[in-house]
Amino acid sequence: MEQPNLDYVEQLANGEESIRATLIEVIKTEFPEERKDYDESVKNKEFKKIEENVHRLKHKISILGLEKSYKMANDFEHNLREHSTEGIEDFEKILLVISAFLKTI
Repeated sequence: MEQPNLDYVEQLANGEESIRATLIEVIKTEFPEERKDYDESVKNKEFKKIEENVHRLKHKISILGLEKSYKMANDFEHNLREHSTEGIEDFEKILLVISAFLKTI
């Protein structure tokens, strides 16, 4: 499984430490909230809400440089539109990897 990185964050910050710190703080604040919303919607089997949560989480996946994971999340989001949970295991592995990574930055 690919590993998250801050390359894109560094690119956006363009050497500005305050911008870098702000971007990281936003990710560290929003990701757990979005993850919690995702888990809740899965528990309640609310496909539309799961899809919305996956869509929001995809942005964090992208910002953290996870290109293959982004594609997997996108496929999962499309499956949810058909009321299929195909891809949920892979998506949840991605979330675990990101959660672990965020504890290190």
